[in-house]
Amino acid sequence: MKIRKVGCFFIILFFITAGQSTIIASSERVNTSEIIKWYSYKKGMALGKSEGKKVYLSFYADWCGFCKVFDNTTYKDPQVISFLNENFISIRVNTDKEKSLAADYRVTGLPSNWFISETGERIGNRPGYIQPKEFLIFLKYVITNSYETMTLNDFMRNIE
Repeated sequence: MKIRKVGCFFIILFFITAGQSTIIASSERVNTSEIIKWYSYKKGMALGKSEGKKVYLSFYADWCGFCKVFDNTTYKDPQVISFLNENFISIRVNTDKEKSLAADYRVTGLPSNWFISETGERIGNRPGYIQPKEFLIFLKYVITNSYETMTLNDFMRNIE
């Protein structure tokens, strides 16, 4: 009888401590300052204009392998997160759900990355997956308006 009570005690203790560690682990992972603030297209474009900020527009689909790589690497990089949240209005568009919008931007492959001016004009796009370090260079190239006076290659030579 004592063995059953002791065994039950350890089983209950195991489940309590396992549950607490799961709660602690999940609360450590979810820190709102460490995620990109994404907006819908309509709201994001309006915010870009009203706040006078450039827009980063990401087209993706749930089935897209390189979109998932983007999610798990570039979009989790602390420098990328910080730079996007401070300098851009970030928008995500699921091409399967918003087909007409994807067609309007002539998205033919995924992921597709667009940069939009404060007034809503299209600056340009860079299709495909972009590694964090390279993505930061693109973001800095756009935010400094360097695209108006030099090529990306010239910009990259100047920052090295």
